[in-house]
Amino acid sequence: QVQLVESGGGLVQAGGSLRLSCAASGGTFSSRALGWFHQAPGKEREFVAAISRGTNTYYADSVKGRFTISRDFTKNTVYLQMNSLKPEDTAVYSCAATTEWYGSSWNAPRLEYEYNYWGQGTQVTVSS
Repeated sequence: QVQLVESGGGLVQAGGSLRLSCAASGGTFSSRALGWFHQAPGKEREFVAAISRGTNTYYADSVKGRFTISRDFTKNTVYLQMNSLKPEDTAVYSCAATTEWYGSSWNAPRLEYEYNYWGQGTQVTVSS
């Protein structure tokens, strides 16, 4: 069973930066694609970014050019570097992992149903 634990959330002013981390344990990290989603109060959970088993990445239009997803295979950790933060980025951010060997090696999934494992989430609040 894969466990995912996020960290790095907090309160930041508009225009600031945060780096979220998601540490994986209990399973093989390198054989899975990973993603970040967020959920604002009263809204549905939305896709933010994903990274394939290799290094292929995919971003929601709302974060392109501001956010960067990366993974460290030696630390079994996926990161989300968030720059130029906006108040509308305020949400609970959760990381997710696919089953092993899901899809092709370049596939960076963007749909919730493609992920089987989820972390508890970390709150990001951006003040104006």
